[in-house]
Amino acid sequence: MTSKKTPAQPPAPEPEQPEAPIPAPESTPAPDASAEAAAPEELQKQLAEARALVEEYKDGWQRAVAELQNYRKRQEREQAETYQLAVVSIIKRYLPIQDDLERALTARPADLPWAEGIELILRKLQAILESEGLRLIQAEGQPFDPNFHEAISQEASAEVESGHVIAVIRNGYMLGDRVIRPAMVRVAQ
Repeated sequence: MTSKKTPAQPPAPEPEQPEAPIPAPESTPAPDASAEAAAPEELQKQLAEARALVEEYKDGWQRAVAELQNYRKRQEREQAETYQLAVVSIIKRYLPIQDDLERALTARPADLPWAEGIELILRKLQAILESEGLRLIQAEGQPFDPNFHEAISQEASAEVESGHVIAVIRNGYMLGDRVIRPAMVRVAQ
């Protein structure tokens, strides 16, 4: 059998499809000259408002920081005053004991061992009170000052100038700049 070969036929071309139209770019209307001029003015206005707001917030923040610092300082001052008042209260309770020990030592009999013990106790008490800042008010021979002295009598004196302290009846004390107890004194006329 002889076969007859048929030449191969090229494939049929596909039908051409019409190309999709390329959309034209959307046209934006040209901005008006008045719109262009309004935009910077509006931005300037917004910028000014934002700056005013920033200044307002900054001022408020600075005030808050200053108030906090003042509050802390006030609290520290009040705490120091409270501590000082507590120390004063405690020291005032011990001053009569110190007075009694001093009187006992001025009237002590000679060469008694217990007198040395009382003197030792008095020195320890004075050391403790001094470590807390207690100071003796020097009064004898000083001009009378009602801020530091409490006069219980006025007496004529040839040895002491008028208006000066003749003798101290009870010692006075200061804690820092505060008078805890004025010195009880006799004053020359």
